[in-house]
Amino acid sequence: MTDLTDHDAIVLAGGAARRLGGADKPALSVGGRPLLDRVLAACPDAATTVVVGPVRPALRAVVPALEDPPGGGPLAALDAGLRHTSAPTVLVLSADLPFLTADTVRSLLAAATETAGAAGPDGDLTPRDGAVLRDASGRDQPLVAAYRAGPLRRELARLRAAHGGLAGLPLRALLAELVLERVVDPGAMASFDCDTWEDISAARARIREHGSVLDEWITAVKAELGIELDVDTAGLLDLARDAAHGVARPAAPLTTFLIGYAAGRQDRDVKELADRAAALAHRWAAEAQAASDAGGATGAEAKPAE
Repeated sequence: MTDLTDHDAIVLAGGAARRLGGADKPALSVGGRPLLDRVLAACPDAATTVVVGPVRPALRAVVPALEDPPGGGPLAALDAGLRHTSAPTVLVLSADLPFLTADTVRSLLAAATETAGAAGPDGDLTPRDGAVLRDASGRDQPLVAAYRAGPLRRELARLRAAHGGLAGLPLRALLAELVLERVVDPGAMASFDCDTWEDISAARARIREHGSVLDEWITAVKAELGIELDVDTAGLLDLARDAAHGVARPAAPLTTFLIGYAAGRQDRDVKELADRAAALAHRWAAEAQAASDAGGATGAEAKPAE
């Protein structure tokens, strides 16, 4: 099986975005982060990342490319990106996937590098040509996929020879001759793309839902500050609660700030620091409770009998 780290990524970030009134779709913000950066964050381990389309600021260093002719469509853009890659496996992603995750990317890479069930002429199992995400409605999403580079180049060459070029050809033409594994997107979120302003509004609303807003916010802050740090959200919230209840309400944000500062300056584990601070907050609260209990007992004894 191919090493999952041995892959490149091509992000297609062109297109006219007609249903968005010609807006620069990859630069539109969802959760305070451009759509392009959200997609780049889902494929951090690519050896080379090529972004095909107009040059824009990006989360990390990328290789820019432009399809020939400009506006020639997804297959022309894919061909332009592929010319800058050398890894045996290539992620192919559109730049408008706000909920694509690294877990989904890893699932695609794993499926793409497995072997198919049918044995070839020599008795060996035939390698798959790649893996494509299948959305909840059963449709393949060829721009949320991982392909073996050899078969991908072969199919693009075949289509170019058959049609005199790649401009204007539909994506489905690429899939006809490839042996692909289907990876199901059960939550229908990794394949959610933003083609209209209604899609943008729906994505912005979803990240503010109670179950996801804190993780989204922390991810956005880390990206904005340029830091990589595993954050135990539940643990830090517990610490903040203990500090607020056992010490004083302003102690919660100050304590969590100090945890982050210590972790950054001393290169220490956030959980270990949070556990120590939580234990301190418990000791503080216990002392306060003991003092309160003692004061109450003293007051009761000092009260004269009537």
